[in-house]
Amino acid sequence: MSSQVTTAFAQQYSANVELQFQQMGSRLRKYVTEDPMGAEYKYFDRIGTVSAKLKGARHADVQYSDTPHSRRRITFEDFYHADMIDKEDKLRMLIDPTSEYVSTAVAALGRQMDEIILDAALGTAYSGKTGSTSVSFPAAQQIAVNYVESGSAADSNLTIGKLRRALSLLESNEAIMEGEPLVCVLNANAKQALLRSTEMTSSDFNTVKALVNGELNTFLGMEFCRTELVRQDGSSYNRIIVMPKSALKMAIAQDISAKVDSIPHKFHNYQVLVEMSVGATRMWEEKVVEIKCDPTK
Repeated sequence: MSSQVTTAFAQQYSANVELQFQQMGSRLRKYVTEDPMGAEYKYFDRIGTVSAKLKGARHADVQYSDTPHSRRRITFEDFYHADMIDKEDKLRMLIDPTSEYVSTAVAALGRQMDEIILDAALGTAYSGKTGSTSVSFPAAQQIAVNYVESGSAADSNLTIGKLRRALSLLESNEAIMEGEPLVCVLNANAKQALLRSTEMTSSDFNTVKALVNGELNTFLGMEFCRTELVRQDGSSYNRIIVMPKSALKMAIAQDISAKVDSIPHKFHNYQVLVEMSVGATRMWEEKVVEIKCDPTK
C-alpha cells in the first residue's frame, strides 16, 4: 500500500507528479543477443574451433577429428513490482497518477534487466550437458587496476591504455566478428576519467569529437554505454566491461508487461502490477574483458 500518495493531494501540492531521477528502462539490452524461453531452463550449444589436417599419401585413410561441443544453461527468474492506489486518492488529485506509477515500475524492471546482464557478464556461468558445471570468470580476461602500457605499474581509473589492452585481448581471442557491435559499459566516474585523457580531447585521436557535447560516442571501435549499475569488486574497484554483442545470451520467458486492475476485495482500488521473467548467461569467456578501475583516481 502506498502510504505516501497523500503528498500529491491537490490542496497541498501542484498538479504535476514528478518522477524521481532514475535510469528509465534497460540500457544494456540492445548489446546482448536475445532468445525466447518457454521452460525452466534453456540450453545454448557451443561449437569450438578445429584445425585442418594435411592430406597424406595417395589413397590414405581419412583421419577424423572430434569437433568440440559444449553448452551453456540459462535459468530464468520472475520479477515484479506492485503498488495500490486508493480510489479516494485518485478523487483527491487533479491528475491520474496511474501512468506515472506504471512508468516508475517499468523503469525498475528495466534496471533489473541490466543488473542481470552485468552479473551474467562477470559472474558464474553454467556448462555441461545439464548445466551443472560452474565456470568462473577467468583472471586472464581481467585487466589489473594498476595496468600501464609502459613504465611503473600504478593504480588508475579508466585509461586509453586499458581500453587498448581490452581491445587487444579480444582481437587475440578472435572474439570480434566483422560488423558486430562492441560496447564498453562504464559509469559516470570512469567516463569522466576517460574524458580527462589527453588523447580523448584531441581531434587526432577522437574523430567523433565527443567533447563537443560532453558525451562519448565511439572510440577505438567501441560504443560507450553509461550506467550507474556498474559492479564493484571486493576492493571497491569499478568493474568496467568491454564485450561484443555475441558474448552474452539473454532468454526472455515473459517480457516486461504492465497491468492496472480494479481489485474487488480491496474496495475496487487500483493495483499497478509490472512483471517479467528473464535470465542471462555468458556464452564465451574469451569475449568479455573486465577492466578494474580505481574510482578515487
